[in-house]
Amino acid sequence: MQTYIASRAALDDACQLIDRFGDNAAFEAAVRAEGARDRGNVLRFCHWRQIERVIVTLASAEPDGTVH
Repeated sequence: MQTYIASRAALDDACQLIDRFGDNAAFEAAVRAEGARDRGNVLRFCHWRQIERVIVTLASAEPDGTVH
């Protein structure tokens, strides 16, 4: 699965979570997404779900998609 990174801010958020939480970074992004959903903040929910997918992509050792 290829992951689209919407903005530099999204990549920065993913990198900050990786630096702070290490292997638990994707879990932390999921927790933040659930918190946003519980508060009814759809935009932040979508943001943190995307960050979760970016973290999983960055953590993968295997290439994804076309390798040039």
